[in-house]
Amino acid sequence: MKSMDVIAAVLLVVGGLNWGLWSAFEFDLVASIFGGNTAMLSKIIYGVVGLAALYQAFSLRAIQKRWISSPATA
Repeated sequence: MKSMDVIAAVLLVVGGLNWGLWSAFEFDLVASIFGGNTAMLSKIIYGVVGLAALYQAFSLRAIQKRWISSPATA
């Protein structure tokens, strides 16, 4: 399940960078790479990024438990 956490985090970084570029320069990186913001591939990327955000939001506690190791006992 950690691999899913990493994939979701990468997708959220992509989405965050895209929004940052949009706010600073009105430049949509996803749209420019995949043929415009109404292109099917762009819509798929936007949708997958949105699903990654939902995944992270709804499983935040579980993700924290998976990634935080318990202290070693002596």
